[in-house]
Formats: sequence, structure tokens, C-alpha cells
Amino acid sequence: MLPKKLVAEFLGTFMIVFGGCGAIAVNQLTGGAVSHVGIAITFGLCVMTMIYAVGHISGAHFNPAVTIAFALTRHFPKQEVLPYIGAQLLGALSASFFLTYNLTPILSSLTENTIINIGVTQPIDHQFATAFYWEFLLTFFLMFVIMSVATDYRAVSSNAGWAIGGVVWLEATFAGPISNASMNPARSIGPAVASGEYTHLLAYIGAPILGAVAGAFLYNYIRCDEHKENEIKGCC
Repeated sequence: MLPKKLVAEFLGTFMIVFGGCGAIAVNQLTGGAVSHVGIAITFGLCVMTMIYAVGHISGAHFNPAVTIAFALTRHFPKQEVLPYIGAQLLGALSASFFLTYNLTPILSSLTENTIINIGVTQPIDHQFATAFYWEFLLTFFLMFVIMSVATDYRAVSSNAGWAIGGVVWLEATFAGPISNASMNPARSIGPAVASGEYTHLLAYIGAPILGAVAGAFLYNYIRCDEHKENEIKGCC
């Protein structure tokens, strides 16, 4: 079953980078036809649709930070962490190189600019701390919501795609101009490698992992244990 899960993780991560970062590139090519709001919507919809498409196969992580947080909170087998992360990175890298090699010639035919923007993540003020703080908090709340809809039987699991995709959409809308709202090491690594631009990449790797782990552990802390549901007044 694991190879099928890895294919699902590859495809899901590929779609997020292909769709979301592709929207960024197309916005550049068309002089703003997609818009910032359109880019945020695209990222959210890519996450949502792929959750519904393959969530029942792989759990729809599509994000190394999510995989690590699930494993540390005992919601995912530790022996599957590295294969999952490998599939996610391969999906992000494949999508990023596709966008680079497919869209760079189109850009060159339109303008003298030969540098295509495939969504390399950089903070607005080019400060490491800005990227780190924002990505930590954004991923914290993303993982908090994921833990709720994915691990708590009281949540309506059929709405998981809407809830998680909605958080991505929301956070990309207001925080995208500040830190690019990556919330996903694979989504940042793919464009960085394809573009050869690694400035502040460590912030976009470390902060989402730490934020996801913190969000997962906090949700575990505040949730009700099944055997204590009737004992904790107002909790459940």
C-alpha cells in the first residue's frame, strides 16, 4: 500500500505547486490577470481538491511539516515519514522544474525579462526573522485546524477539504504579501532549487516544521480524551 500512498503524495504536492506557483507565474506573464487574491484562491482550491481526491489513500499530507507533526503526535507511523517527505519533495521539484522550463521561453518571447517567477518564497523586507515568525504562526494555525478535522472524531471529516483549503486560502490572502505564506517546506524547496535562489530558505523549512509541531501538540492538549468526555464540563 505504501507505494500507492507515495504516488498520491507526489500528485497532491505536484498539483499544489503546479497550480499555486503556476498562478504566480501566469500572473507575471499576463501583467496581473490572476491577481494576488486569485493566487490565494488557487492555492486553497488546489489543497482542497487534492484532499478530496486522494485523502482516503494517503491522508493527504502534501507537506513535510504536516507529516512530521502527525508522526510526533503518534497519528502517523514513524517509518513512513521519510518516504512521505521524499514523495512530497519530488512532487514539488517536478512541478517547479516544469514551470521553469515551460514558461521561461514564453516570458522571453513576450519581454526581455528571462527570469520567471515560480513562487520563490521571500519575506517582504528580506529579513530572516520576518519569514520565520510569520511562517511559524501561519503553519501553527494550519496544523491546528488539520488536527481537528483529521484526528478528532467529533469533527465533521467530510468537511476536512473545505476547512483545510479554507485556512490556506485565508492565510495566503492576508499573509501572502508579507512572507508568501508558504506553510510548507516542500512548496518552498521546489521553486528555490529550480530557480537557484536559496536566500532565507532555512526559515521556510524550519519555521513551518516547528509551527506544525506546536499546533499539533496544542490541539492534542485541549482536546477531550474519549473516556473523560462526560467528566469535563464545557469541554465537549
